[in-house]
Amino acid sequence: MLESQSTEQKRVALVIQYLGTHFHGWQRQARHRTVQEEIEKAIALIVGHHVTLHGAGRTDAGVHAAAQVAHFNIKSKIPPHKWAAVLNKYLPSDILIRASSEVDSNWHAQYSAMYRRYRYTLYTDARPNLFIKPFCWHYYHAPLDESLIQNAIEPLIGKHDLGAFRRANSKRAHSWVEVQEAKCDRDGSFIHIEIQADGFLYGMVRFIVGMLVQVGSQERTISNFTEIWKNQLREQVKHSAPAQGLCLLRVGYPDLTFSKEIWFDTQPKFVFSY
Repeated sequence: MLESQSTEQKRVALVIQYLGTHFHGWQRQARHRTVQEEIEKAIALIVGHHVTLHGAGRTDAGVHAAAQVAHFNIKSKIPPHKWAAVLNKYLPSDILIRASSEVDSNWHAQYSAMYRRYRYTLYTDARPNLFIKPFCWHYYHAPLDESLIQNAIEPLIGKHDLGAFRRANSKRAHSWVEVQEAKCDRDGSFIHIEIQADGFLYGMVRFIVGMLVQVGSQERTISNFTEIWKNQLREQVKHSAPAQGLCLLRVGYPDLTFSKEIWFDTQPKFVFSY
């Protein structure tokens, strides 16, 4: 389908969900399947030319998103609020556009964002379960104390240099991050760790969770965990949590036009009732 252009350029924002299992992350890459490329290909099929999609942030290979946000500029007769329905006809089954809307030409999915929030899910029952396997780290090797994890994660709140949780090939100019909220809670066999910050370092959440699991299993003390990130002892951070347990839960803006039901908390939590 080639859609004829209108003369007026508009900026369209998208709220995007994707299952990261079969993607090599968000950002377009040569020889790898990515979310950005799949959506750009769908837009190109509709309008007949390449259009660049700008995301709120990058996610790693295997990481999911419940409400990623992106925007693109387009001259099209398709109304901005209709782009979600149109794109979903062309996208693969592991990507879904929740909604679309016109935004101001100065609005930017990345630079207008106030925060990003991630949720990491651990499944602690010794019995495996195929239906939750793609979305959790099945950790049953030792009991996990969620109160220890909570006590360890709370001091991260504030503005800190978190270079200890940064992958070596990160291209970010600095390691300063303002963590706005960090919490851990348990619901039966599931432990959820959520971190909200103004931005994230490459690999940061998975490194943090990998170490927090060591704290929760009492393999590492809270004071040792704190010492490592406060003194930027990167050489002692060796374990990264598996990608499939991580989900970009939402991106926050001061003026997002979408209703809260569209973007705020759209990753369901698993619950077992015995």
